[in-house]
Amino acid sequence: MSLTVQIIAYLFGALLMFAGIMHLIKPQIFKHFIPAIFPKKTVNYIIGIIEFALGLGLFIHQTQKESALGVFGLMLFFLPIHIWDATKARPAIGSKKMAYFRIPLQFVLLYFAYLIYIES
Repeated sequence: MSLTVQIIAYLFGALLMFAGIMHLIKPQIFKHFIPAIFPKKTVNYIIGIIEFALGLGLFIHQTQKESALGVFGLMLFFLPIHIWDATKARPAIGSKKMAYFRIPLQFVLLYFAYLIYIES
């Protein structure tokens, strides 16, 4: 794996682990991202655990490929949620501009997960 992609893997892993921890200690931040038809607290904790585990997996050479694939799937899963959030009158976190910014950001994160996957 190239040094650049390894750095991306570690930074992405740290970001995911941080987000996972935040899902567990500050669940109220994320509750508005979760559609009302789902049990918000349960979904929030499950996503937090998944994010933390996948982030940790990006730090372990033997699990990087599988973790990158999992991250790719998770970012793909989050994409329609971010699109839905941008269409709401009041986005979950931040302004409308931030909500629209998160959409192309998902594609960047998908690309990073892809790079880690192909180079692992």
